[in-house]
Amino acid sequence: MKNCKGFLVGVFALITLFVLGACGQDANTTNESGNNDAENANQEASDDSLKIGLSVSDLTLERWQHDRDFFVEKAEELGAEVLVQSANGDEAEQLSQIQNMLSQDIDALVIIAINSDALSTVVEQAKSEGIPVLAYDRLINGAEIDAYVSFDNVRVGEMQAEYLVEQVPAGKYFLMGGSPTDNNAKMFREGQMNIIQPLVDSGDIEIVGDQWAKGWDANEALKIMENALTANNNDIDAVVASNDSTAGGAIQALAAQGLAGKVAISGQDADLAGVQRIAEGTQTMTVYKPIKAIATKSAEVAVQLAKGEKIAGDSTVNNGKVDVPFVKLDPIKVGKENLIDTVIADGFHSYDDVYKNVPEADRPARP
Repeated sequence: MKNCKGFLVGVFALITLFVLGACGQDANTTNESGNNDAENANQEASDDSLKIGLSVSDLTLERWQHDRDFFVEKAEELGAEVLVQSANGDEAEQLSQIQNMLSQDIDALVIIAINSDALSTVVEQAKSEGIPVLAYDRLINGAEIDAYVSFDNVRVGEMQAEYLVEQVPAGKYFLMGGSPTDNNAKMFREGQMNIIQPLVDSGDIEIVGDQWAKGWDANEALKIMENALTANNNDIDAVVASNDSTAGGAIQALAAQGLAGKVAISGQDADLAGVQRIAEGTQTMTVYKPIKAIATKSAEVAVQLAKGEKIAGDSTVNNGKVDVPFVKLDPIKVGKENLIDTVIADGFHSYDDVYKNVPEADRPARP
């Protein structure tokens, strides 16, 4: 009987060990499965993360450095990765860089165009691959783009001309256009002429020259202005320069003739050098387009497009191919009288930087 009991106890012990071992194996299997599920979930989350390609026309220009930084900051805040490339003003390079981006599994493509008329091929390639395209600040012509975010560029030109006409209601005007391949440059000119043409028709204003600065290049503008001054025996009362870079080149030429600060001149972008010249009195005005506003809005739109959402613009603009949803932002006139209330108040530039070259006694009160 004792042997029987011992046998039964032994069998029971073996069964218990077997059951516990099986339970342990199940537990291990469950943990491994749980780890695998977590890894798979992480992989899927990684695969589902949004990737946006940002093709910048030229990061050697101060303006676009601000745009890039604000855009990337907002996109990352919204959970997207941003691939940034700068073509540094080279049209062929921009095409090549965009094609490279399209091969990197991006979910949306954002383009700051060098040549508004030269991107239809890569846009068509993007569309064929199901990648939506956003035109950032510069409209892309002749292509099926999904959205356009910019300021009211005709209004920018009107603001430039309005400010100069307030200072110089009659006289000889020289028109310094931007890059002839930039659609925005043509829109600025349209706005400028909305204001100037009636005064030309009335005989109050005489246009004594009209040139376009390739690539918005300051050196190109310098040469153009030197030639214009020579052709007009220095008799020019106002220069309608379409941005701060071209204004800077023109002011160099004016300074060489002792005319800086005597000839009214417009600008745009509120570049640091431009607002410093306004503070010093050699540039009359600039048009401030709050860069953070356009960059963050563009990032928001790009993420929407990457998610497959449709964009409802404030209006539409026809680019020769389709009516493009246009998300329109408002620009701001800036002169010496409101530097503090605009670019400084927004933190776009600091008081010390803006008035760096102005004697302490001539500076306005620090905000």
